[in-house]
Amino acid sequence: MLTKKGKYGLKALVHLSRLPEGQLAFVNDIAVRNNIPKKFLDAILGELRNAGFVVSRKGKDGGYRLARPASEIRIGHVIRVLDGPLAPLACASRTQYQRCDDCTDEATCEVRHMMLEVRQAIANVLDSRSLAAMRDAANDDFPTDLALNV
Repeated sequence: MLTKKGKYGLKALVHLSRLPEGQLAFVNDIAVRNNIPKKFLDAILGELRNAGFVVSRKGKDGGYRLARPASEIRIGHVIRVLDGPLAPLACASRTQYQRCDDCTDEATCEVRHMMLEVRQAIANVLDSRSLAAMRDAANDDFPTDLALNV
């Protein structure tokens, strides 16, 4: 399941993807427009910055913007950075595999085999979808007055 951290991170990235190229947005503006607690958003944006999804500038004219075009940011990568593996069970994870304590034979475990299939389906969708595609699939009547830093 997507956590609030992952959801808020995606909402913030979509917000930034709507800005004109090079334009910065204040954290408070992103938080208010997307109903995200500002303190939580500060931490999320810090993680997104460390992962190379956004860049920031401090000061009066500071704020955040995408570090690269929205078409180059994959949703699966963002979720893995913020929430960890996509797999519903650790034994089905490719990046953080852990054997289940109660499993006697992984090769014949029906639950694990189903979760491997679920994990692959989730990865197929999220890894093939860009931030731009996610943004563009949403409503096209988004308000254009984003209260941008000018």
